Amino acid sequence: MIKKFLNIFLTIIIVIAIIVVIYSVVQSRVSGEPYTNIFGYTLLEVVTGSMSGTIEIGDGVIVKLTDEVVENDIIVYEKNGQLITHRLISKEEGQLITQGDANNTQDEPITINMVVGKVVHKIPNLNAWKIGIVLIIVLLILVSILGRFLLGHIHKK
Repeated sequence: MIKKFLNIFLTIIIVIAIIVVIYSVVQSRVSGEPYTNIFGYTLLEVVTGSMSGTIEIGDGVIVKLTDEVVENDIIVYEKNGQLITHRLISKEEGQLITQGDANNTQDEPITINMVVGKVVHKIPNLNAWKIGIVLIIVLLILVSILGRFLLGHIHKK
């Protein structure tokens, strides 16, 4: 009974992981956006030090996909095909002024239609989390395969 439960549990975990990965890839390609929309949120990795002190290189940010932003929000916007994570420092005459916390100068003004969303949570060192999740998934797959193999051998005897 326990073996059957574990087998079903492991299969469900593997299927969910595969579905999430496939959904993310397909949804991103169909929408043409450089990010995935999962229930109105996306997860991005920070690749520059412009927000250093607040968000470091390699940190992840959970972004609520919205254009409803106010001064002092950390926002993500798209410019020239790149996603930029900076703080909104002011709104002036239909233009938004942003600046990285570690930068000495303001960015060129952007418009509201360039805003992807606002950062609602930071995940320190996302790379470590990604490696850990991949290792867990690989281990679950290996345990599932080994478990099925062993269960098959036990039933044959």
